[in-house]
Amino acid sequence: MDIIKRNHVQQLGDRGPVLLYAHGFGCNQDMWRLVTPAFASTHRQVLFDYVGSGKSDLSAFDRRRYASLDGYAQDLLEVCDALGLTAGVTFVGHSVSCSIGLLASIARPALFDRLVLVGPSPCFLNHPPAYMGGFEPEDLEGLLALMDQNYMGWAQTLAPIVAGPAGAGAVAASLSDSFCSTDPVAAKVFARATFFADNRADLPRVTRPALILQNRSDSLAPLGVGDYLHAHLRGSRLRVLDVAGHCAHLSNPDLVIDAMQDLLAPA
Repeated sequence: MDIIKRNHVQQLGDRGPVLLYAHGFGCNQDMWRLVTPAFASTHRQVLFDYVGSGKSDLSAFDRRRYASLDGYAQDLLEVCDALGLTAGVTFVGHSVSCSIGLLASIARPALFDRLVLVGPSPCFLNHPPAYMGGFEPEDLEGLLALMDQNYMGWAQTLAPIVAGPAGAGAVAASLSDSFCSTDPVAAKVFARATFFADNRADLPRVTRPALILQNRSDSLAPLGVGDYLHAHLRGSRLRVLDVAGHCAHLSNPDLVIDAMQDLLAPA
């Protein structure tokens, strides 16, 4: 299959170091539209949609493959292969894509130079007392049940929660539109893979340096999650953004851009 078409791969620029962006659950590559202009003159930027999201080829969706985050990590690696990328890639992921990027870096560490994790969570479930991911199992089961009962209602309910106070209005509307435009069958599979994944045991296997961008008030990824990641990812840096919500790259793109520019600046 043509991977470029399958994942609706788009490239901005054709020279400079590579920035590879990966979107979160229910979203698509357009969610990076406020960040990419800042790097237009300095980087080759690659965007794509996971199968089942955005403008990807839905005929390639395989329920078994995408029932776990490994299937999405394979998408990411196949996009890199299709573009001939073999080293030096800076990965920029949001939310569940942070875990997907970590899995890809474990599978092929030589491909990546570093990782930028925007609003990451290795596990959305609470495992007291050592780890509080933010949700009880029944909370997430209720969320998935709502998807089955009223998909549009679920999208309109979840969007303002994800956007948070910083994203009230335009960001929430953008998320709601994205959720509603995602194929419901694929979205349900991705939702279960996202919210019930537990990648905490994978963290010690990550060898690439990571910048963790943690939002100060995030209902999907509490502050303690950022601290946990920082403690368990060797060579990581933690930067807490003064953001209320889960989508800093949409609500406060200047803060994300500033953090990325600091990271990418020549030594």
